Amino acid sequence: MPDRTIAIGDIHGYAAALDALLGAIDPRANDVVVTLGDYVDRGPDSRGVIDRLIALGERCRLVPLLGNHDEMMLGICQGKTELMGDWLIFGGDATLASYGGRMPDGVPPEHAEFLKNCRDWYETERHLLIHSNYYSNLSLDSQPWDLLRWESLRERQPFAHCSGKTAIVGHTAQKDGEMLDLGYLKCIDTWIYGDGWLTAMELETGRLWQANKNGEMRQ
Repeated sequence: MPDRTIAIGDIHGYAAALDALLGAIDPRANDVVVTLGDYVDRGPDSRGVIDRLIALGERCRLVPLLGNHDEMMLGICQGKTELMGDWLIFGGDATLASYGGRMPDGVPPEHAEFLKNCRDWYETERHLLIHSNYYSNLSLDSQPWDLLRWESLRERQPFAHCSGKTAIVGHTAQKDGEMLDLGYLKCIDTWIYGDGWLTAMELETGRLWQANKNGEMRQ
């Protein structure tokens, strides 16, 4: 069993916030850290975020999930240039700048490989971890991939999952900076790309850590 299982919400290119959280959490070798996706776009240092996550994987048991923003970037890295227009509208211009304005040639192979190896979901004895949304009557391996990455809780709020496990999700920014807690579902995307926070949660205890885009911890 891991010492701790910690989920981190949508990072969106804010490396300073991620650094602050990791400094406070101090992940150890036997901890599992599940990042819920959307590592890139909107913030100033998407490249730095992926660098830090690759390094984090050397330090603990990192389980990165693929978000919809990461999916678009990966598609462009794989030659789907028709995605470029939509990606730029969704905040890809900031990611492009962090790679020196060159896409996909400016993306290091290890960054594309990191995105390629991200997972769709992760499950523990008591929790389901997903980027965006789910159908309550389907097991995770039966969920449509686009639902797992794209559907907002504002479009459809699911019921409790048939497994009885608590869902931990991101994707739907909580613009009050507070975690959405429905009991059976907790959303920890707390709007780091706006005026909110980057949130991490220890699943076993419910402990929260939050940092703003300047790398200042919430007291």
